[in-house]
Amino acid sequence: MKRLTLEHSFVEHIPNHLEEGVLYVSIPYATAVHKCFCGCGREVVTPLSPTDWELRFDGKAISLYPSIGSWNLPCESHYWIRQDNVIWARRWSREEIEAGRASERREKQQYYKRGANQITMGEKGRKRTRD
Repeated sequence: MKRLTLEHSFVEHIPNHLEEGVLYVSIPYATAVHKCFCGCGREVVTPLSPTDWELRFDGKAISLYPSIGSWNLPCESHYWIRQDNVIWARRWSREEIEAGRASERREKQQYYKRGANQITMGEKGRKRTRD
């Protein structure tokens, strides 16, 4: 049965046994984990990083950005987590899934390329100031 709400739990280490309907968040390990909210019981891991998911906590509720597409699971669930609510998306076609994956790969490549360029520019700038 698809969930519409969730509980969140801040933990240091993700527990071995995950409770249904709980989003476990480990800040030290920059990871959020839960059992798929469709009810299939599979584990869903969302790494928290500039190129993966962003966690927002307002002191009361949690949101994750962007949506969670469990394309590697048999259920292929797709949903958003907004203010401790699960908002279900329509089922994506295989073409939409592949296009989304390609877009994510391009965005990650661009992000890391920008980071490498910033380091290179920073090193060049330091060398000039030392001369």
